[in-house]
Amino acid sequence: MNFDKIIEQYSNKIKYFNYSERTNEIYSHYVLKFLQRINKYPQHLTSEDFEKYLFNYNFSSISQQNQIINALKFLYEKVLNKQYKKVDFQRPRSEKKLPQVIEKKIALDIYNSIPNLKHKCIVGLGLGFGLRVSETMNLKLEHIDSKRMIINIFNGKGKKDRIIPLSEEFLKVLRLYFKQFKPKGYLFNGQSNIQYTQSSCNKIVKNYFGEKYHYHNLRHSFATHLLESGVDIEIISKLLGHNSIKTTQIYLHISTDHLKTLPLSL
Repeated sequence: MNFDKIIEQYSNKIKYFNYSERTNEIYSHYVLKFLQRINKYPQHLTSEDFEKYLFNYNFSSISQQNQIINALKFLYEKVLNKQYKKVDFQRPRSEKKLPQVIEKKIALDIYNSIPNLKHKCIVGLGLGFGLRVSETMNLKLEHIDSKRMIINIFNGKGKKDRIIPLSEEFLKVLRLYFKQFKPKGYLFNGQSNIQYTQSSCNKIVKNYFGEKYHYHNLRHSFATHLLESGVDIEIISKLLGHNSIKTTQIYLHISTDHLKTLPLSL
């Protein structure tokens, strides 16, 4: 069966609701897999098809499970205009894992030892300014405002814009990078001047910090280091672009400063 038309309709609906291009790509991928597996035209799909597919899917993680549920729920509710209550889009219980943080001195020693200027800038934006990997990839030359000493983040997660203060020291590194690599359009380009990829950013982090780390660990480390330096959590929340301070409060559980004040007997 050919599902091109329904996927096109699905993608257009995602765009209409102003989801990000990355979300559109991921959701459309999972919906196509669902349609190919069920092998029915959309008008013939039943609530049971959705429920059986989710029940029998071998999810690789809770994150993937939530993405697939979101994708199919959107298809069911917004594209096919079926009644949501007829399908039990049951969510998995969330894992209570704390994000891994790189100790500040170790992180700075590694950052300072990075010889490749492109890699140094990419790592620096996550570690020193808390950017998400998508925000780093989407940075353009004009987003770096050296007169006002800020980094402009446009269309971050949730389509939110924000500004981040730029340090003189990092601006020097950026200028050295620009002089050597002469990027065009995006601040970081891969081969043939295409936009740098998320997997490339993660490979850089793994190369310098270890296999267990991803780019997002740099962002976690940035927030934790600020908290341990005494920066107010509301300021950290704004720098990270969180919708709610509750999201930022996870770093209260990661910081070790409060543990150092405990009156241990041994």
